[in-house]
Amino acid sequence: MPIAQLLSAAQLQARLGQPELVILDCRYALDDPDYGQRSYAEGHIAGAQFADLERALSGPIQKGISGRHPLPDPAQLLARLRAWGLNDNSTVVLYDDGPAMFAARAWWLLAWLGKREGVYLLDGGLQAWREAGGALSQALPQPVPGHFDGHADASLLVDARQLQQRLADPQLTLLDARALPRFRGEVEPLDPVAGHIPGARCAPCTENLDSTGRFLPAAQLRQRFAAQLGERPASELVAYCGSGVTACHNLFALCLAGYPLAPLYAGSWSEWITDPARPVATGD
Repeated sequence: MPIAQLLSAAQLQARLGQPELVILDCRYALDDPDYGQRSYAEGHIAGAQFADLERALSGPIQKGISGRHPLPDPAQLLARLRAWGLNDNSTVVLYDDGPAMFAARAWWLLAWLGKREGVYLLDGGLQAWREAGGALSQALPQPVPGHFDGHADASLLVDARQLQQRLADPQLTLLDARALPRFRGEVEPLDPVAGHIPGARCAPCTENLDSTGRFLPAAQLRQRFAAQLGERPASELVAYCGSGVTACHNLFALCLAGYPLAPLYAGSWSEWITDPARPVATGD
């Protein structure tokens, strides 16, 4: 079974009410941290529980050491997932407003903890759900606590030291999920230093989607990433972004395209620049 799977709004509608179903609402806005909770309270897919990027899907920031969205402590994340009713055999559906930038972070965290079957992104997110006539609810679910037995997989992570040692490796493909102006260092709306990690290639995560906000077909995604890889092996690919969130979108798209799940540099650019000894590049 492929690790990256999509569910349409109609397919989710048909599954609502199934006892093994866990739905997580991952809506968030970088410029308005309370947006997700507020939107969830105004209306969400029936049975969905709110998974806040900062409070649930990230750990505390260590100023001057970590990036903007450090990984959560695995034990704390496990406890939260169990409180949401997650079991080993649960079917999990993740959504945000549409592009899946934040839902993909939840997908990656589940894969990191070993939950790699029965996890879906709602293709097109809440926008697609509304377009399909899906109803919204304000009711708060009361889940039965689950018993998901997860364990963090260290092989899915690369830290800054490991990455810096690999920068000269001609086999490395380092994909940066940020938009091209940020990659080039022309603008930087979020972090104090502009640019990218030397040797990285710009692969904006928005280009995984079509004009409606749904994922491109697997064949198109494979063509996109094959061009980035060139002759280098997919086994040597590492993904990063600004804070370890949208890089997960590229990792999901890579898996949709048939590539194996590659490692994430979770600290990403916002962590990289905390040490002035680490090299920085600008331009293409």
